[in-house]
Amino acid sequence: MKSKLTSCLIAFSKEKLISDRIRILEIIAVALTAIGKFIFMDYLNWRLPYVVFAVIAWGTYIFYRFKKEKGILKYWGFRTDNFKKVFKLMLPFGLASIFTFFVIGYYQNTINLTWHILPLLLTYPIWGAIQQFLTIALIAGNLKDLKSKKLNKLLIILITAVLFSVVHFPSVWLMIGTFVLALFYGYVFLKHKNVYAMGLFHGWLGALFYYTVVNRDPFQEVFLTILN
Repeated sequence: MKSKLTSCLIAFSKEKLISDRIRILEIIAVALTAIGKFIFMDYLNWRLPYVVFAVIAWGTYIFYRFKKEKGILKYWGFRTDNFKKVFKLMLPFGLASIFTFFVIGYYQNTINLTWHILPLLLTYPIWGAIQQFLTIALIAGNLKDLKSKKLNKLLIILITAVLFSVVHFPSVWLMIGTFVLALFYGYVFLKHKNVYAMGLFHGWLGALFYYTVVNRDPFQEVFLTILN
């Protein structure tokens, strides 16, 4: 009982201490990161350098805020105390998604599972956690806790899902998949903040989605292209 009360007090204090100015600046920074995706990943084809830079840059920001505000990580969803609970909550959605991927892939004849998926299943959850931190924690979370403007939770989830979908333009399948994913993730995050669980599912589902529905090989596109 005491630990739950302490957690509520920490969350409450963080919502009050973080100014709307900081929240808006974070949302703008996420938008600039998304624009960078179109420039560096889609136009210049600098996929790996962009991802590495984004991870380092946002990792540095996370560390900076952590040093200043000890409770900020838990507020953002970097926590392990409710990981098992959130994992179990997301598991049915994940299993249903995998089944759907294989059905679509079978119908399209796009199932192409190779050993290339194994490194992605190990590494993609890291990038997935960063994406969920940016999209869900900093956009949905900040919109929810704005003091000057109170938005409906359903609207916040819809806005977040649309933005996450648009970032994956021009792939229609990726836009559809990420929109549905963000709808569910937004709902989960606003109830139980846990970026680790969402990042894990994002990485695993994303990797399978590429090799079953989208008919692309990210490992070939990123790593083998550089080596060759």
